[in-house]
Amino acid sequence: QVMLVESGGGLVQAGGSLRLSCAASGGTISSLNMGWFRQAPGKEREIVAAISWNGGRLYYADSVKGRFTISRDNAKNTVILQMNSLKPEDTAVYYCAATVSSNLLGDYRNWGQGTQVTVSS
Repeated sequence: QVMLVESGGGLVQAGGSLRLSCAASGGTISSLNMGWFRQAPGKEREIVAAISWNGGRLYYADSVKGRFTISRDNAKNTVILQMNSLKPEDTAVYYCAATVSSNLLGDYRNWGQGTQVTVSS
């Protein structure tokens, strides 16, 4: 099973940017659809963005459209989430996940440990 490790979280002021990385090891992600999720304290985990195995299909939650960009580099076994114009409500633990499903919104079974993103006002 592919192991996923997120990095790049931290503390940033509102309006700032962060770049999250998800590095895979123990296997290739080149045939997997990948997603970024987040979970804020007291809230359910929600999908933020997703990308198909070849980058041809993308999904963004309405709350992040126009501010976040998901991308992948299969040669480097990496998925990136570029987050711009951050808002305090973006504060959450962000998780990288993988799925073999063709549905970008469903059945993610392989998860990273998460990285904390905190946006101060």
